[in-house]
Amino acid sequence: MLSTLLLPLLAAATMPESPPPPSEADRLNACLAQLRNDSEAAIAAADAWVNDSKCAAGAAPLQCLGAAFARLGDWAGAEENFLRAREATPPDASAQRARLAGMAGNAALADSRFTDALAALDLAREDATLSGERQLAGDIEVDRARALAGMGLMSQTRTALEKARMDAPGNADGWLLSATLARREGDLASAQKFIETAAGLRPVDREIGLE
Repeated sequence: MLSTLLLPLLAAATMPESPPPPSEADRLNACLAQLRNDSEAAIAAADAWVNDSKCAAGAAPLQCLGAAFARLGDWAGAEENFLRAREATPPDASAQRARLAGMAGNAALADSRFTDALAALDLAREDATLSGERQLAGDIEVDRARALAGMGLMSQTRTALEKARMDAPGNADGWLLSATLARREGDLASAQKFIETAAGLRPVDREIGLE
């Protein structure tokens, strides 16, 4: 009788273990990779992932859904899901929250909705400040400058670019935008210095060359 009871245990012990389910990061990478080949299928997969009761509160499926909408040029859908992903990210992961809000802001920028972009980028700036990542904060200021310029707020654009150059000196776009703004304001000496710095950071760039 004892051996009969042990048989199922022995059989279970000899059975190979099933592989662990993919991590959320692996699944996100797979979803993002799928976007390059079939955006609509990626949207369907991401949507199903979002609706999965086990993952409904996770940021990763929402991030992939946002990226899928962006790939299709649905900027409003992308913005919405990136912001939802930020909300689903724990408050102590402030750098990731900043990046997701930055993605939302860039989606709105691509749609020329500058007020919406600035609202998202202001959230990104707050998160980046909390994270203590200076480079990230500077990169976000570059995008804030774009939104502010689109709204015609030149003084605030100048302030954002000053902070961008200070916090993210390796971001060529910050120097390029600074050169454009200085040229438009008639400060050609500053424009020349700014564009030389941008060209040094990114020598092969048509936009920098034109400026």
